[in-house]
Parts: sequence; C-alpha cells; structure tokens
Amino acid sequence: MHTFVKVLRNTAIVLIAIYLALFGLTKAIRYPEPIATIKLGLAPASKTPDLMPSHIIKAGVKVTDWQMGVPETQGDVTYNGKPISFQSFLDTTHTNAFLVIRNGKITYEYYKDTKFSTTRLPSYSVGKTMTSLVVGQLIDQGKISESDTFVKYFPEYRTGGSFDKITIQQLLDMQSGVGVSDNYPSGPTGWGVAIAQMYASTDIPWFLQHNRKMAFEPGTQSIYRSVDPELIGMIVKKVSGESVSDYFSTHIWQKVGAEHDATWNVDHVGGIEKTFCCFNAFARDYARIGQLVMNNGIVPETKQQVISASWMKRLTSPVTRLDYDWGYGAYMWHPYQGVSLMLGLHGQFVYMDIPNKTLIVKLSDEPTSTDNRSPLVAAVLKQVSEQN
Repeated sequence: MHTFVKVLRNTAIVLIAIYLALFGLTKAIRYPEPIATIKLGLAPASKTPDLMPSHIIKAGVKVTDWQMGVPETQGDVTYNGKPISFQSFLDTTHTNAFLVIRNGKITYEYYKDTKFSTTRLPSYSVGKTMTSLVVGQLIDQGKISESDTFVKYFPEYRTGGSFDKITIQQLLDMQSGVGVSDNYPSGPTGWGVAIAQMYASTDIPWFLQHNRKMAFEPGTQSIYRSVDPELIGMIVKKVSGESVSDYFSTHIWQKVGAEHDATWNVDHVGGIEKTFCCFNAFARDYARIGQLVMNNGIVPETKQQVISASWMKRLTSPVTRLDYDWGYGAYMWHPYQGVSLMLGLHGQFVYMDIPNKTLIVKLSDEPTSTDNRSPLVAAVLKQVSEQN
C-alpha cells in the first residue's frame, strides 16, 4: 500500500509539472489554458461558440417575422454523382439545420434535433461576409477607402517592406499576400499552425505583430487567407470607435429584425472580434441576413436600404477566382451564375440564388477532413434551389 501511495503521489507530481509547463507555454503564445485548448480542438463545430469568450450582438425589440410558404418535400438528389434520398444527404453531410426560403417565405425547415432550432450555431467563414457588410457601410460613408493601406490606420505595424503596401481592396479580395496559411489542423496535435493560433488566440494584436511575413507581393495573386478579414475587423473597430459586435448590432442585426441575440467570439472579453470567423446565431437569423442580400440590401418591412446599391454590386460581382475555380470578391463566393454564397468550414452555407428567388441555409458539423467536398454540397443546393 505504501508503494502504491508513493507511485500515485509521484504520478500526480509529474502530471502537475507537465500541466504547469503547458500552462506556461500556452500563456507565452497567447493560447487558452491547456485543458481549454484541448477541448476546443476536439469539440464538434456546433459546440465551439461556448468554448471561447464572446461579445453579444443584441437583437432589437422589433422582430421581422417569417412568413410560411406552401410546405415542400425534398425528393432524391444527386450527391457525388449518385442518387440518394434527401435525408441521406442531410445525414451524410452532418446537417444540424436546413432551411429553404422561396420568395421570402419558409417552405422547408429541418433540424437534426429540436435543440438546434434554439441554439446559436457557428458560422466559421460565413462570419467573413458579416465583416464585409460592416466595412461596406463605412466605405459608403466615406470613412474608409478601398485604396487605403492597413498601416494608414495602424502605423505601429509597419515593417518597411511589402506588408506596408497592403490595401483594403486587397484584403477584401484575398490578395494581401500575408503568409498565414489556411491549412486547418485536425485535432489538438495540429494546433501549432498559424491559422489555428489565430483562431485560438487570446491576443490578436500580439499574433499579428508576430505574423507579418509575406508570401507574395500584395495584389499579384489571389489566395484565400483568413488573416485578411481579421485585419479588416481591426480597421472597423478603430474607425467606428466601437466593437465590431456593437456596430453590427446597431447597423445590421437590429435593422433586419433578428429574433435572437447573436455572439461574436473574441480574443478576450473587451478585446477584438475574430472577424475571419466566429459569428454565432440561430438558423432563422442567418436566413434574415441572406434575405437582406436577396432583397438587394433592403428590409421590405421598413424599406430601409441596409446594404447600399454600390456595396450590393460589390458583394454580388466576383473580381477573382479562388478554390474550386469559384468566383470571389468582398468575402462572398460565386459558385454559379447569379448565385452568391456565404461559406464556412465544417459545412456552413448561406446559399442565395437571386434569379430563382431562393435562399438556403445549411449549418453542419462536418469534420475538417471533409472541407474539400463543398462543391458536392453546393451542387445539391443548386438542385434544391432550381427544382421549383
């Protein structure tokens, strides 16, 4: 018994020593404490909003109610070249919520579990488009110009090199050249890569100060980089004089009549929103943003032009081509003619088929390893959108 107690004690001492060493390391690189970091790395997509600090995006008192259209059923679809039932498609792609809105009316609504109808679900890179809506307003107001450089607003980040030349336009169209790769890791073992560091960071300014190395000259290539909208978010906060969450709440969220408060994950409370991702909302409220785009930036109930005609043109006009040879511009994807798409890691889609007046929201828990099948999913959304 004495030997067992001694072994137990020594094991406890070793574990405590390891934890303290990891705690020191995570603190040094501005990560959450070790256990929180591991939880974040292992959690399914739908669980991550509550594992990081966040700011509240307050909904207004007046809610824009959804009208219900004629209910529709979904028949077989072609997925990855094979016909499957629609339910099999939802299951195969780990769908938590799926909404179809035609002519502004909900015609189909599915939740894997009833809890997902009353849960804030993460957007991942759909949050980039939310950032675009905000910066677009500031550009329309003349407070920001697309020709401005990032270092105009943050001279302390000057390097004396190519980083100093990066413009807002290049940040919006993934042409900055900042060398923070978007190769996401799988599980906690890969959390040393740069994009994971930015995602988990408790100090975004510190991260950016240490990640200004360039991969190419600004404007010479178009490569998807999540660091670009993070730099935009910093500019938004500085120019607006308030947090991105507060600005979004007043100028977007409340104007579209969102029903519920949303959240935006931050590096730390009172800090900076992670504007390359990390916007979290109910499925129906994501649809309200999508419907705003479908309505050419206007909220029909109030006749307010929330997104200007000029920024609507920017959002719906691709200026370059990125992954899958899809069009891209101002943090909006364009997989097909007339279609604009907000797309996020782990299977988050806000699919806006303007010619067919159809909006689809799909929120999922796809593993990181399946991220490359976005075109397969988009093809099914196209089938659903065009069936009526």
